[in-house]
Amino acid sequence: MSDPSDTAPKADIADIAVIGGSGFYELLESVRRVEVTTPYGAPSDAVSIGTVGDRRVAFLPRHGGHHELPPHRINYRANMWALRSLGVRQVLAPCAVGSLRGSLGPGSVVLPDQLVDRTAGRVQTYYDHGATHVSFADPYCASGRAAVLKAAGEAGADVHDGGVMVVVEGPRFSTRAESQGYAAAGWSLINMTGHPEAVLARELALCYTSIALVTDYDAGVEHGEGVSQDEVFRVFAANVERLKSLVLKTVHVLDRERACACATALDGMDLPFELP
Repeated sequence: MSDPSDTAPKADIADIAVIGGSGFYELLESVRRVEVTTPYGAPSDAVSIGTVGDRRVAFLPRHGGHHELPPHRINYRANMWALRSLGVRQVLAPCAVGSLRGSLGPGSVVLPDQLVDRTAGRVQTYYDHGATHVSFADPYCASGRAAVLKAAGEAGADVHDGGVMVVVEGPRFSTRAESQGYAAAGWSLINMTGHPEAVLARELALCYTSIALVTDYDAGVEHGEGVSQDEVFRVFAANVERLKSLVLKTVHVLDRERACACATALDGMDLPFELP
């Protein structure tokens, strides 16, 4: 496995990344913007690298700097590859989600522990050759989730621990029948960007932790009236500073040494490429 510090300037190295979604376009101050090229094309935008405490942190706007990329047009493979090539090994992924549960209202912050893929047509693997199968039973990093909960506890922030997030293709919102079906299956949250982002992180042996902010009740929830883009952006904007604060506190408490299963996910595997 190559060491990125052998090929990249020290100022362009980070070990933690934050991938921001809707309404989450800035996080760090006094940053260095780094243009990254990958074998999979260009990432969503240049990567901004700065310092949080004594940790080097990279920030990448998932939808591009001006929200020009809809969920199904994001180059997820380039994004994750670019981050790893800069030294990143731990990824925090704040995102906007709809609620499939009446108990999880707008403004709730949820730490999902499971994922269901209902996307269609997205390229969702780096393994285009050979028999290479990565374990994905638990899609989110146990250590990353523990760090979020610790940061929330120290800050007195309310975070709901656990829940299944179903990821749909978009860019349209669900019909009521679809939403009711997801809820009946026992799932809690609905989102458009969490897959293939999470599995691509695992295929690069990165720690990946989703932090979900509920912006609306989905169309099938009993007291929901359907979802509108204006509502999603309004609720996210009203809560984004709270979410940013939680993300930054999590950076401070993340362990430097990775003792989680993510770090060894590829051990003993014959990969069809050399890791950056």
